[in-house]
Amino acid sequence: MSTLPRPSHPSHEIRPGQSLELLKELHILTRDGKLNQDSRRKLKQVYHLFQFIEPLLSALKTTKSDLTLVDHGAGKSYLGFILYDLFFKAQRDQSHIYGIETREELVARSTALAARLGFAGMSFLNLSVADSISSERLPATIDIVTALHACNTATDDAIRFALQKHAHYIVVVPCCQAEVAGVLRRSKSQSLGQALTEIWRHPLHTREFGSHITNVLRCLQLEAHGYQVSVTELVGWEHSMKNELIIAQYKDLPRRRPAERLNEIIETLGLHDLRERFFIPESA
Repeated sequence: MSTLPRPSHPSHEIRPGQSLELLKELHILTRDGKLNQDSRRKLKQVYHLFQFIEPLLSALKTTKSDLTLVDHGAGKSYLGFILYDLFFKAQRDQSHIYGIETREELVARSTALAARLGFAGMSFLNLSVADSISSERLPATIDIVTALHACNTATDDAIRFALQKHAHYIVVVPCCQAEVAGVLRRSKSQSLGQALTEIWRHPLHTREFGSHITNVLRCLQLEAHGYQVSVTELVGWEHSMKNELIIAQYKDLPRRRPAERLNEIIETLGLHDLRERFFIPESA
């Protein structure tokens, strides 16, 4: 895995050029323009992530005119709106951000907000991951796929979408994922007959180890598809316990070794039920 340079620490205050109306609509600012402690923490996280994504967008702009970005599990679309306001809005081209969300009321709310703000290059789609992969409302290929705090398997779904869409960059901040921990928990009764099982014998360790292994498998999966992967902290632990930032750039790298390592971990930990979840190409 490559080493990712850390950006300078962003100020938690409002960035120059940021639409105050947008921040009020997102309830980050109060109606009188104030930041409370919770909204300051949320804004700092989004701004920090923006500092990682902005160089990727700028790099892509040197080789193509119109960019496409899909934000999976968009929720209230904090990230998408901030990206559009601070980067896409100034491009004055056909670049577009798509927010994918399964909750219809949030899609309707974001669509109305984009219209009020005149953010013509934003669309919000009420689609499942499976439907988003095949939907004609999305381009055949996507430049950047993001997923911020997408819970449980939603991060894996976003990665699957990105791989299907041949994304040049994938940026995810995983949230809780109980699937691997559940398989580890069930395997306790069988026991692998190794001291290794002590790593997840206690319930708290099962959850924490399962979360860690999930992200390890995600990184190996991306590398097995030819991506260069970097892992770092998004913000300090005092702001969020779900803090891991995974950035992948497609470079058509050798695939065989990460694919072998992924399979070895699945075999060693008895995670056979999840082989389809962390699928790898047959050519790896």
